[in-house]
Amino acid sequence: MDNALWHEWWPWVAAAVGLGILEMLVPGYIFLGFAVGAAMIGFVLAFGGTGLSVPVLLVLFALASLVAYLAMRKVFGLRTSQVKIWDRDINE
Repeated sequence: MDNALWHEWWPWVAAAVGLGILEMLVPGYIFLGFAVGAAMIGFVLAFGGTGLSVPVLLVLFALASLVAYLAMRKVFGLRTSQVKIWDRDINE
């Protein structure tokens, strides 16, 4: 991939949309955190962050994704032991 493409806003937004669609197919808030991180980097690049290097962009993406994942985990909660235990047979 061309190095200049990392500094464009639209590939990041396209990746965010793709990860958002993937989240709908495989739920669990994992891909949604990455989608939010990619959207945030796209927003930064669209509004003036064009002077950032690729390693800085990737670190910002990782941090934004981590913060988004932890925020969604705090808001929506972590699924634990949702198994229904039956005390009696429903056919009795």
